[in-house]
Amino acid sequence: MATIHISYVGDLRTACTHLQSGTLINTDAPTDNQGKGEAFSPTDLVANALGTCIITTMAIFGRRDGVDLTGSEMSVTKVMSTDAPRRISRIEIDLTLRATDGLPEEAVRTKLEKIAHTCPVAISLHPDIVQDVKIRWDVAETV
Repeated sequence: MATIHISYVGDLRTACTHLQSGTLINTDAPTDNQGKGEAFSPTDLVANALGTCIITTMAIFGRRDGVDLTGSEMSVTKVMSTDAPRRISRIEIDLTLRATDGLPEEAVRTKLEKIAHTCPVAISLHPDIVQDVKIRWDVAETV
């Protein structure tokens, strides 16, 4: 269980503290919705949560199978609906997986890729939100 303390600091901004770690995150309304866009918006954090959940869950399962995904990267694009009500309509993820010990066997890759669609955040989001996840494997070169 995670507890977060959120303070509204005014001017469409919040200050959020993760109580267990003391980590701070600020949010700001986006520029297309009366904000200054100087920090993550709440909907940005939803898209970020999906991306970080995917890679974290993959890394947990990868660790069990001896696959180190250190150096993997992704870009996450959040698309808002153009009609009312204002909501996230699509999250696009372009994920490059790097396995430091070479390309895993196909069965392991398939298992890890399935996680992109079944991690806790992915299955918690409303089914109307399109989750477009593209995955590429790139074998990291050893130095």
